[in-house]
Amino acid sequence: MTTMPPPSSTTVSPSRTTCASLLHELQIIWDEIGENDGERDKMLLQLEQECLDIYRRKVKNTRKYKADLHQLLADAKAEIANLVSALGENASLFSPGKGPLKQQISAVNPVLDELRLKKQERMKDFYETETQIARICAEIAGSDRSFDSADPEIDERDLTVKRMGELKSHLKELQSEKSLRLHKVNSSIKTVHELSVVMSIDFFKTINDVHPSLSDSSKAQSKSISNDTLARLTSTIHSLKQEKQQRLEKLQGLGHKLIQLWDLMETPVDERRLDHVTTLISASVDNVSRLGCLAVDVIEQTEVEVERLNVLKASKMKELVFKRQDELEEIYRGVHMDVDSDAARQILISLIESGNADMSELLASMDDQITKAKEQALSRKDILDKVEKWKFASEEEQWLDEYEKDDNRYSAGRGAHRNLKRAEKARALVSKIPSMVESLTSKVKAWELERKVPFLYYKAPLLHTLEEYTVLRREREEEKRRSREQKRLQEQFASEQEALYGSRSAIKKPLGLSTSANTMAGTPTARRGVTPFGHHASSAGKQRRESRAHNVTPINYVALQKDDSVSRGC
Repeated sequence: MTTMPPPSSTTVSPSRTTCASLLHELQIIWDEIGENDGERDKMLLQLEQECLDIYRRKVKNTRKYKADLHQLLADAKAEIANLVSALGENASLFSPGKGPLKQQISAVNPVLDELRLKKQERMKDFYETETQIARICAEIAGSDRSFDSADPEIDERDLTVKRMGELKSHLKELQSEKSLRLHKVNSSIKTVHELSVVMSIDFFKTINDVHPSLSDSSKAQSKSISNDTLARLTSTIHSLKQEKQQRLEKLQGLGHKLIQLWDLMETPVDERRLDHVTTLISASVDNVSRLGCLAVDVIEQTEVEVERLNVLKASKMKELVFKRQDELEEIYRGVHMDVDSDAARQILISLIESGNADMSELLASMDDQITKAKEQALSRKDILDKVEKWKFASEEEQWLDEYEKDDNRYSAGRGAHRNLKRAEKARALVSKIPSMVESLTSKVKAWELERKVPFLYYKAPLLHTLEEYTVLRREREEEKRRSREQKRLQEQFASEQEALYGSRSAIKKPLGLSTSANTMAGTPTARRGVTPFGHHASSAGKQRRESRAHNVTPINYVALQKDDSVSRGC
């Protein structure tokens, strides 16, 4: 029988003392029971085996615990390495050092916690940045609604500061792009508003058709800046500008018609309605910005006014035509050109009543005729002024001849002094008549040479009248010379008679009567005065009557034709 060693008197650990005391107690119990040695050895062997099993399990568990600690440390080191790599940190700063496992783990855990916290913060920054990038990209792509249900994907293997800097830079570019697009959108909205105001178009409906967010005054959602929205805004602006151009051109055409009709019917300024339309005639499309000036109702109102004036024009056209004819006749009369107004008016009446004449063309033709008549009157003015001076000088010459025949002109009667002064001025003026006639003749010849037509004055060629006047004046001068010579001979004869027979009282004769000697000699008792147009004026009435009897078309006037607006003679 195996004998258990007795308890040692030396000090042992509580656990060992407990085992020995238990074994001693077991021995006592066995003694009391009378257990044989075989059974006792068997039981002790069983106890030893059970103790070995317990130790083995304990060792095994301890080994496992050690392995777990090694794995935990390895995992911590691996996680630290991954975090250091992902965060871009310096790996040498996070070495666990040497020592027991638990000491190493205790040193690693704070580092791991710090890195995990840093990763969490970095992940948050990445998430915010990536979210902003994704949101702006979605806004630019026009898919901002689908973005709300999706979170951005973050690569946890790269959380470095460099990567964050790249994302921040990309975000800044996108924010700049967004700002630029928003500016374009706002500018386009402003342009659409300006165009809509000018043409009185519903701005909110127009902008809402492009994108609902553009007309959201509550700002519940941000304005769309997508490529599609920008393209549709550009297209809308282009369409509105085309519409503005078309409306402006239409109003400008109507404005021209209004002015033509107003001028045609000589409408007073205070009766010219829609003057705000005529101000657009010379305006460029970019300068038209007045509220509602290109509205549809303005165009319709202008069209109604043009139609009204066209109807009114038809009733007033005859009056306008004859008003132009009056003006034309007045111009011709002012420059001494004979016009057969009755015949001309009859032609105009026939044209109007036939209905074949375009009244606008007829008025335009008469306006051209008036313009040419004014040009002709201006070209004749210098010559006509000289003709008036010549006529006045000739009238003064005739008066001077009558005055010098008056034997009592030097008497102290009433008005004698005034007549003397007039006679003095008349002599100075009469002395210039030859140069006047010569200058006038030169002017008329130059005028006729330039225009290839004769210069008519009361239907008679003025050059022919000047030539006749020159001949008559020469004859008159010759007659005056002969009269003076004959008077000298008569006075000589009277002196000789007086010397032979003595003097005798002179017989007074009335003014204008010649002496008996004059009568006997055949001298006319009253010399005929020479004045311009004296001969032609007397025959003008007869010629005019003959002209009307044979031809209704006046000299210097050609009847109006439908296609040939103006033709006239000189």
